[in-house]
Amino acid sequence: MLLKKAFAQNKVNGVLMGNGTVSLQSVKMNVYCFYLDGVLIDTGPRILAKELQPFFRDLDIDEVVITHYHEDHTGCASFFEGRVPIYMNETMISDCTKKADYPLYRKVFWGKRKPFRAEPIGDTFTSRKSRWKVINTPGHTIDHLAFLNEETGQLFTGDLYCQPRTKVILREESVPTTIASIKKVLTYDFEEVYCSHAGYIKNGRDALKKKLDYLQHTEGEVLKRFAEGKTAEQIDAELFPKKYPITRFSAGEWGSIHIVRSILQSHQKFSAKSGGPSTTS
Repeated sequence: MLLKKAFAQNKVNGVLMGNGTVSLQSVKMNVYCFYLDGVLIDTGPRILAKELQPFFRDLDIDEVVITHYHEDHTGCASFFEGRVPIYMNETMISDCTKKADYPLYRKVFWGKRKPFRAEPIGDTFTSRKSRWKVINTPGHTIDHLAFLNEETGQLFTGDLYCQPRTKVILREESVPTTIASIKKVLTYDFEEVYCSHAGYIKNGRDALKKKLDYLQHTEGEVLKRFAEGKTAEQIDAELFPKKYPITRFSAGEWGSIHIVRSILQSHQKFSAKSGGPSTTS
């Protein structure tokens, strides 16, 4: 099996975007780093280090901010240690100081992230010309953040958006938590979105609203079928009949079943707290 890699860069409305792609057989992934006003947002995967490091060297970077700990966002963070400050949600800082611990297929695809040290980011930070709002947006991961440049109204969403109609998620993800996070960012003033996998989205607010509508509709369909007595597996087969290569490639770490299970787990926890009936499938 031979990995294919590519890298390109372009600029949109003052944001320099470094775009790397990695493909293996039928699985292809796209990932972005963003640079604006002295701030680098995410560092890309280790597998693209040779492509990314010349890109980084050409930038006048004051600080690095990380949307979340996953290796396609932090793989090259060690390159900056001792050069510029690295900031991220404190929840996963300790984990990032240790040897990478994630499945082999991810190490093959994204590379082995070297340990690095970061500092807690806080609720806001400032760059040369702007003040930034740090927005907690868990769901994809427990430490996920979005960054809003309050001067320009540009929102950097990490993996909160990715695509409008999500069909597979990681085992650790929570659809109800992602719904709450999207609702949260929509309370802020922005239009443009810069997504770590979809890139620049001109009508970003509308795109996030569409994703919210889709996820809420999916949640409703899952709960309706669960109330009819169907199991998680039966609901998955009905709502997501198509199976994607990433599910097989990841040995099930990615899958549509995790969408269903995360919705049911959240519903059951709510039912238990409110004193209502709770039935596992």
